[in-house]
Amino acid sequence: MSRPTVQVYNQAGKVVAETTLPAVFSAPIRADIVQFTHTQLAKNHRQPYGVSPQAGEQTSAESWGPGRAVARVPRVKAHGTGAAGSAAFANFARGGRMFAPNQTLRRWNRKVNLNVRRYAVVSAVAASRCPALVQARGHQIKQVKEIPCVVDSSVETMTKVADAIRLLKRIGAYADVERVEESKKIRAGRGTMRGRKYKQAVGPMIVYSEDKGCVRAFRNLPGVDVTSVERLNLLRLAPGGHLGRFIIWTQSAFDRLDEIFGTRTEASKQKNGYRLPSRITEKLGFTRVLQAESVASVLRSTKPTKVIYGKRKNPLVNKTLMHRINPYYKTHLKQSRPVATKAE
Repeated sequence: MSRPTVQVYNQAGKVVAETTLPAVFSAPIRADIVQFTHTQLAKNHRQPYGVSPQAGEQTSAESWGPGRAVARVPRVKAHGTGAAGSAAFANFARGGRMFAPNQTLRRWNRKVNLNVRRYAVVSAVAASRCPALVQARGHQIKQVKEIPCVVDSSVETMTKVADAIRLLKRIGAYADVERVEESKKIRAGRGTMRGRKYKQAVGPMIVYSEDKGCVRAFRNLPGVDVTSVERLNLLRLAPGGHLGRFIIWTQSAFDRLDEIFGTRTEASKQKNGYRLPSRITEKLGFTRVLQAESVASVLRSTKPTKVIYGKRKNPLVNKTLMHRINPYYKTHLKQSRPVATKAE
């Protein structure tokens, strides 16, 4: 089966070639798998934190026991101060320990099966082909001529930021970078004190095959991520677990997708024994099937179930209706009857 072609643009924004669309873009888009995998993998970047083991117990306290008409909670041993006799240690006491405190021994990391991670990456790559999903994420792609956007491999040799900006303007992708610049604002909450004062949107993603200086050219543009086609990361392909990242491919990286993920008939050459997931149904044309004349003629030929006093007959009780539905029912009754034998 022939696959559609995609146009390749040079640094001047003109079409210079055409390339075949890789099979990975026809993979099923599973938002549920992407959301689950993203949630689990994002937990692997957390830094362990916890409460001091001595917190709330750095005082001498002992219960007074029964017989003094007070609760048996431990009380501070002191004389001549307001703290004397006050409750301590318990989570309901002032200055006491907390219930179920956070500990650094918690299971912080999460393991996700390899096939599930690959399925999520494939779905994220396939979703980047759909302009509706890309626009739903907020990307400005009205001036982009084609999605997926593929540029000439000479882009990988860029080393100047000015050249990178000129390329994005000529292919119509710089409007998305400007959107990211305008979205920068101060974060609300305690994050401003913890090294994440500002927050901003996510822009386009540049995928290359070989770094010949393009990383230096694109990495300082706001919201732009640069990565290798061999290290596609779900956290970047679907930020926040949302599908539809705007991706700009170099031609050399675009042509290697069949080698990395395989095709419908061939397995991947880099991932041992891996094959692309297939759709359960290729076309969801249920309306066309139900309205087909071959199906409608059969539906019209069936006799409707008799209705008596507004209620349908039960074929398990009504023998006439059972004979109509199952012509073999009479023979079944005869065979199931016990054979009478003469008494000696």
